[in-house]
Amino acid sequence: MTATLNPWPTTRQGATNHPVPMLQYLLLAHGHTVTVDGVFGAQTSDAVRAYQRAKNLPDDGVVGPQTWRALIVEVRPGAKGNAVRGVQHEFQVRGDVAPQADGVYGPATEQAVRAFQSALRADGAEVAADGVIGPRTWQALVGGVQAPLRQAA
Repeated sequence: MTATLNPWPTTRQGATNHPVPMLQYLLLAHGHTVTVDGVFGAQTSDAVRAYQRAKNLPDDGVVGPQTWRALIVEVRPGAKGNAVRGVQHEFQVRGDVAPQADGVYGPATEQAVRAFQSALRADGAEVAADGVIGPRTWQALVGGVQAPLRQAA
């Protein structure tokens, strides 16, 4: 039996903690000015609404599946920037083996991503363990899947 990923969360003003920092890093990756503080306040709400308007999405300030799918960007080894920083931050918050949140997708980030993907696959999710953070890996991260990572010996 194939495991399913958690659905994309619905995140709105007033939310705190996961997945708000990820949202804030993704907004930064798209050129919006926000403070990554884990609080979905007025600044984040304004950035979400501006992003939704720019992408012809419903301008409601609520980040649901449609807005999440529009926000994510494929991240792979060699990438740099705020989307990478968001992934790194997520691994740190989870307490997994995590690289420093420096915004550079280097070997430590790749190792953490591949371990996460491998754990998802071991649980039956249809996710490639290729080190590329595409839609399914983003959904697992944003949706809060707690795949246990195994440290290399």
